[in-house]
Amino acid sequence: MSASAPPPEPTPRVTRGFIAEVEPDSLAADLGLRPGDTLLTVNGHPVEDVIDVQFYAAEDRVSVTFERDGAAQTAAADRDGGQPLGLTFEHPTFDIDIRRCNNLCPFCFVLQTAPRMRRTLYIKDDDYRYSFLFGHYVTLTNLSPHDWDRIAEQHLSPLYVSVHSTDPANRRACLSNPGAPDVLAQLRWLAEHSIEVHTQLVITPGLNDGAWLDQSIRDLAELYPAVQSVSVVPVGLTRHHKYGRRVHSPAEAAEILDSVAVWQARFRPEFGVGFVYPTDEWFLVTGRPLPPRRYYDGLDLAENGMGMVRAFLDDWKKVKRELKARTGQAGQPKPGKPKSKAPPEPLSLAGRAATLVTATLFEPTLRAAAAEFNAAAGTRLNVVGVTNERLGHTITVAGLLMGADMPAQLAGRDLGEFVVLPRVMFDHPQGISLDDVSPLTIAQQLGRPVFLADALGDVLDAFTGDNPLRIAPDQAVIPLDVMRAGGWAVEKYL
Repeated sequence: MSASAPPPEPTPRVTRGFIAEVEPDSLAADLGLRPGDTLLTVNGHPVEDVIDVQFYAAEDRVSVTFERDGAAQTAAADRDGGQPLGLTFEHPTFDIDIRRCNNLCPFCFVLQTAPRMRRTLYIKDDDYRYSFLFGHYVTLTNLSPHDWDRIAEQHLSPLYVSVHSTDPANRRACLSNPGAPDVLAQLRWLAEHSIEVHTQLVITPGLNDGAWLDQSIRDLAELYPAVQSVSVVPVGLTRHHKYGRRVHSPAEAAEILDSVAVWQARFRPEFGVGFVYPTDEWFLVTGRPLPPRRYYDGLDLAENGMGMVRAFLDDWKKVKRELKARTGQAGQPKPGKPKSKAPPEPLSLAGRAATLVTATLFEPTLRAAAAEFNAAAGTRLNVVGVTNERLGHTITVAGLLMGADMPAQLAGRDLGEFVVLPRVMFDHPQGISLDDVSPLTIAQQLGRPVFLADALGDVLDAFTGDNPLRIAPDQAVIPLDVMRAGGWAVEKYL
């Protein structure tokens, strides 16, 4: 693989495996390790990150060298059957030196971030270790021979790769990197070493759509099953974009869906799976129905925006049945169907009101579901689609909403008893939004309790008092449950 990889990196500096937690009754506890110790070696191997630790500790007998109070110590212990190692580190890569991206993609979201936001939002991470650990998509353009050797030796599978285009010249244009290696050669190498890969194509009009998209899908399909999936993702552009690109029109989005459908019709008889999958935004932009759960063939690619809306709708079907049963609207069971062992606890929500906030892309879907909720429970749920003023109105997803937009766009409305915000807005270890606004600040500015939610079941729990992600205006600090609910990997460790 060295022929298509950059020159070897300098010898890595010594890394520090600071131990944050030791699980009781674990192998680490038997070894006598404690929080605050620094792990140096496992079974004689220096360890540079949590991947090394997992790999070298996968033995029946484990010896470690660690540092405590400035002195090196050693310990060894036998692992009981199935006993976990039980170590949590302050940073999964120990030295927190995450690999930076060496590309300048014209659609790179980091390059479009608004000014004067927190520093981690400007870090262009492209680290294969985070790809293996957390499912982050990487380009494979910055790996050294040492990295390739580790991937093979430690079998770091699956990996998640941003391909964008399989044609070398077109991909280099997508990455604005004239030295980007041939990604198909890299994927073949991974296949030869039994490494599975999930890929994505971020499609930009006039750059890698049309014939380029068809070629990329065709080329990647030739590597199935080593290449397990292709996610087709629409480009996202903020108002700070500077490279003259644009987002898809609804008509263009429909063409992409039609093209993917043709490919899926070919792959399902051949592979037994669809192989190439459009993310949810294509369906929402075009107004087309969301496909059923089976469409996704059991793949868990929700972090890439695929299948999240279907999961929401399926969850709502279950909650709606519960809601009708508890409010006396379920009716009699069908003949021959056994009755439940105990009737559900009665619930009366008639006349109660609240406000549900989301971004504009999901607003029609949430509004339709909230109308069904109101019909079933007699509530008055009001849905507000908030526009993104900091990044621009073309940014329409809930995870990128700004906290400062909430009070401004909710002012003067009858908010009801409480306001429900998307939990994903605060997916940060400190429980804050992208513009560093906490849900506590929003609750104080609105003068209403705020709940965080992923689904309408969480809204039902807000009415019944069972949603722990509640922030009251008179609280002094953000509740610990709220902070524990967030925490994107890179934000957590930098």
